[in-house]
Amino acid sequence: MIFAVRNLSVLSYAQGFTLWHYRAGQARLDDVATLGFFNNAADLLKVGDMMMISGIDGGRVVFIASTAMGVRTEPLS
Repeated sequence: MIFAVRNLSVLSYAQGFTLWHYRAGQARLDDVATLGFFNNAADLLKVGDMMMISGIDGGRVVFIASTAMGVRTEPLS
């Protein structure tokens, strides 16, 4: 699946922190979590932001770990 900015929404914003939601549609969570999937939104995302992702196989909460060399997400533990 290709990233679609229309599926990315801000749920909350405060003090420089943003909580996002991404609706992945028919994509699997592991495909959406790959390095660089969110590169087209790198100008919107900041390190430390959190994102809830809804995919065909469930949901996941991740945080934005890097944006400099490609957007990298990491699951919350």
